Amino acid sequence: MLNQVIAVIPAAGSGTRMGSARSKQFMDLCGKPMLAITLERFQECSHVDGIVVVVSEQNIAACTREIVDRYGMSKVTAVVSGGRRRQESVKNGIEAAPNSSTWILVHDGARPLVTLELIERVITAARGYRAVIPGIPVKDTLKEIDSRGRVVKTVERGALRSIQTPQVFRYEDILSAHKKAVEEGWEGVTDDACLIEKIGIPVELIQGEETNIKITTAKDLELARFLLCPSHGS
Repeated sequence: MLNQVIAVIPAAGSGTRMGSARSKQFMDLCGKPMLAITLERFQECSHVDGIVVVVSEQNIAACTREIVDRYGMSKVTAVVSGGRRRQESVKNGIEAAPNSSTWILVHDGARPLVTLELIERVITAARGYRAVIPGIPVKDTLKEIDSRGRVVKTVERGALRSIQTPQVFRYEDILSAHKKAVEEGWEGVTDDACLIEKIGIPVELIQGEETNIKITTAKDLELARFLLCPSHGS
């Protein structure tokens, strides 16, 4: 298939910061597991041809049974095991994508409020570039501090953006970038676009969405419930 777009959804994180005994992707969000809501966005998107889900090894069977099968995620071609870090998990997901893939879209499983419109805009923009990411302007004043916690300077925020997912890359580029990261020992990389930058490929930024939050804490989950189902708790 020409221009095949495969979505890689890393969701191997634990619920530690949520104060949950179970992995956060299985936590209830308006009557469904959080990950099911995330996957539904890509299942519904006509621009996406397939989905690879990455979870911890002990959650593969539960994810397949409780989310993929239960909610009819027919575009999911594989549920694979993640690594110790997000970077490893994404690499595992990319390697599970078909060799015929043209584009790899990487989206955090913990961003269930992403809209169909943003997914489509990122994919459409990628047709003219090799790498596209969404971001929003930084609102707060930013300070650089030293090791003692003292302010060194105020950072000019006009050119800064807070980066989100989904991020879209050419298949061969992102696969090469992840392999290079292993060879060179690049660690602590915060997103996949950083790896693309490291191998010298320009990254295009488009406008993201204020509501496209990443759910990390219990407060994030409550905000997501308010945004997704305002009647929750009323």
